[in-house]
Amino acid sequence: MMKLLGGALLLAATSTAAAPVTHFPAATVPGVAGMGAAPPFSAAVLAGDTLYVAGTTDADPATGKPAADAAAGARRVLDRIKATVETAGLRMDDLVWVQVFATDLADYAAFNAAYRTYFTGPMPARAFIGAGSLLGGAHFEVMGIAVKSK
Repeated sequence: MMKLLGGALLLAATSTAAAPVTHFPAATVPGVAGMGAAPPFSAAVLAGDTLYVAGTTDADPATGKPAADAAAGARRVLDRIKATVETAGLRMDDLVWVQVFATDLADYAAFNAAYRTYFTGPMPARAFIGAGSLLGGAHFEVMGIAVKSK
C-alpha cells in the first residue's frame, strides 16, 4: 500500500513539474498595453491548464485615469480582464476564482450589474473587498484564476 501511495505522489509531482508555463507580458494584452513603462509583472501566467490573472484596474490605458464613475469602471476593468483571459486562449466562463478590490463598498451593486453580463455559465467563486485607495485613483482592481475547459 505504501509503495502504491508513494508512486502516486511521485507521479503527481512529476506531472505538475512538467506543466508548460507561458507568461503574457502586459504589453501583449489588448486594453492593458499602453500603460506607459512596462510593469514589473506579467498580465497573466498560464501554468498547465491554470491561468493566473494579475490585478488590473479600471484606469484608461491611454490616459492612466480611472473611469468617470463606478459603472463605467466596472465595465472597463472587466473588459481588460476579458482581454487578458482571451489572449491566453480561455473564456470568462473559465474563471473559477475572482477577487475584486473596491475603493467604495457602495459600488457593489454597480459592479455586480456589469459583472453578471460577462458570464454565461455558473459564476466563479468571488471576494469583494473594500480596499481604501487603489493605484491611480481607480474604482476597482480585479484579479483571478481560470482553468482551461476541456
